[in-house]
Amino acid sequence: MDIFKIIDEFQKIDGDAAGRLEHASRRFFMNRVSRKLAAAAVPVAFATIVNKAYAQSAKAIDVLNYALTLEYLEDEFYKAGNAAANLIPASDKAIFTQIGKHETAHVAFLVKALGAKAIAKPSFDFTYKGNFGTVFTDYKTFVTVSSALEDTGVRAYKGQAGELIADPQILEYALQVHSVEARHAAVARRLAATVTGNAAMKGWITLNQGAVAPIYAGEQNTTQGGVDIKGLASKSDAAVTEAFDEPLTMEQVLAIAGPFIKA
Repeated sequence: MDIFKIIDEFQKIDGDAAGRLEHASRRFFMNRVSRKLAAAAVPVAFATIVNKAYAQSAKAIDVLNYALTLEYLEDEFYKAGNAAANLIPASDKAIFTQIGKHETAHVAFLVKALGAKAIAKPSFDFTYKGNFGTVFTDYKTFVTVSSALEDTGVRAYKGQAGELIADPQILEYALQVHSVEARHAAVARRLAATVTGNAAMKGWITLNQGAVAPIYAGEQNTTQGGVDIKGLASKSDAAVTEAFDEPLTMEQVLAIAGPFIKA
């Protein structure tokens, strides 16, 4: 979920981080791994490279474990949801089964990268300190929480894309991962719109309409890169905001996800 943040933090502690990972480019894998096996091999090989390059960096280990904690959270959420009796209707079961498989793969990726330094899986409070007491017995609540988690992940990526422009190969790989998370978010939002009866909620974000207020802070912004897009394109506020996402900082992500983690 947080590959952009990981690479950004690597750059802060090692200015040559992109260079260290250059040989992990898509071209490298395509040259050394058959195209048939590339999709499965890339995460494992990339994790091995990260582990070797940064094994002695305490800061890098902290960043990877931060990402792993978030992946543990999503993985456990979908495992519990998919295992709950009579929670997910048959029409939607395949969707959450597939999302769950993706999150399990993300956990495996980070655990491989960290090796013996991977943190143990924490305990989670999926009631969100008592706010979601029916999360695994009420489908409406389950889908709402799923949408919140997925949108949080997508916006965690957003703020880091600019840091990778100088290395387009790494940017390409990271965006491939990000696109999967974005599809999760779009599906979860559409399902949430249906089960909550919120006709204004779609697979994309309009203004700051959403399930959990902190996740959508700033989404109503119509100025991007110092340019008032509304004035430039002569479009409505709704149309302009649908064309752009806003970033979430690490602090914002932790503020949203923190109540799920038991102290």
